[in-house]
Amino acid sequence: MTHGLPFAGLRVVDLTRVYSGPYCTFLLAQAGADVVKIEPLEGESVRKRDGAGGAMLPFALLNANKRVITLDLKQPEGIEVLERLMADADVLVENFRPGVMDRLGLGADHLRKINPRMIVARTTGYGQNGPYRDYPAMDLTIQAVSGVMDSTGFADGPPVKAGPAMADFISGTHLYAAIAAAVYHRDKTGEVLSPDISMMDASIPTLMSNLALGWRQRDNPDYIARTGNRHGGLSLAPYNVYPASDGYVAIISVNEKHWQCTARTFGRDDMLQDPRFATQKDRAANMDALDAELSRETVKHTRAELFEKVTAGGGVCAPVRKLVEVMSDPHLMDRGMLRPFDHPDYGPLVVMGSPIRYADTAPPDYIHSRRLGEDNETVLAELGYGEDDLRMFKERGVI
Repeated sequence: MTHGLPFAGLRVVDLTRVYSGPYCTFLLAQAGADVVKIEPLEGESVRKRDGAGGAMLPFALLNANKRVITLDLKQPEGIEVLERLMADADVLVENFRPGVMDRLGLGADHLRKINPRMIVARTTGYGQNGPYRDYPAMDLTIQAVSGVMDSTGFADGPPVKAGPAMADFISGTHLYAAIAAAVYHRDKTGEVLSPDISMMDASIPTLMSNLALGWRQRDNPDYIARTGNRHGGLSLAPYNVYPASDGYVAIISVNEKHWQCTARTFGRDDMLQDPRFATQKDRAANMDALDAELSRETVKHTRAELFEKVTAGGGVCAPVRKLVEVMSDPHLMDRGMLRPFDHPDYGPLVVMGSPIRYADTAPPDYIHSRRLGEDNETVLAELGYGEDDLRMFKERGVI
């Protein structure tokens, strides 16, 4: 039996830009929602990035399956179009800094008058309240202020940002979940909730192991949180990146069975008899010696051999892949998370699907990101505007 997509028929107005908000609305679109993205006349900043080196690729990836219109929201006619669009919407998603919507004349009371059933969902750096509310924020600065940067890198080096834009995408994912919950609650009770997702808030749960170590060291002003590739709480071993003959692999043991299987995979029963490695606590206390012994074994094999050998033996291991390898990964391609696509504007790309899947439900057909203002006429016609209106809007620079 094939099921439908969960948000089919949901109408979403998308005022977001860059990463966090567009990722949320991408997930909504991939779940079947009709997402209308609104850009300024010059296009949002990611669309305008220099195309050299793939800098514009994120726009193509994050804005698939959306319709795109342009509006100058500094003009009353632009606000009028937006209001008409919102009048029949289920969800409005925005990631402006707090106060921007009020300055546009679109405060909470006015939005309720336009459409009392519309869920207004927001993501910002620090949330809609609190001492940091009005501070500007980007992924880098959120990683800095949340403690993510202090916990990334090695103890003998400076703080380092996490490689991916984790704060952006974690907050976008939380916003998607909050919208799903709000839609369910509205349809069940009639009450409309307003999701408020902070990038800083959403980053804190990722520090679970690091916070445990920080709590133990709370009276030590010289404490360094950075643990390199080891466990953030320094309480699990083996837990590290180890050399292979052609790169590196990650090996982790979260219980005694994993550890015993890993040691026996390499024929190292002697390590199981070594009192330094007898228990998890012992291994954590002697992780330098443990890592040195494992490294002597892993370096004898390729990444692929270790992936198969350790896994087959009951341990947990994976190769450290290069990004160029990930882009053609057979598992991701088989599941449809990544796929080759010939984009009409950007040429041959590897594009992504949604990580959210449902059994017996096919994802929507992939619709490439649209050109700037490509859906102006279609969407405005749906709102009741005629050809004369469209001509006037173009002449006045409203669209």
